[in-house]
Amino acid sequence: MKKLNELMQEIILITTKIETDYPELYRYLDETPLVICDTEEKAICLADMEKYLESLKEQLEHHIATHIGQSNMPS
Repeated sequence: MKKLNELMQEIILITTKIETDYPELYRYLDETPLVICDTEEKAICLADMEKYLESLKEQLEHHIATHIGQSNMPS
């Protein structure tokens, strides 16, 4: 399992890529739920951050497959 710092770096990179290259997708990131572990220490669970990172990757891949491919198709 990755460390929290590594996960945060990846999340920052992918959200920056989405913001820069796919601004139409970026506005939907606020709608992506991020559930933080509800522990006594209120610590962020690594597993939750990994799930969030994977959901960002999946959203980007889906957006590219469904929107970018369409713009390159001949009419």
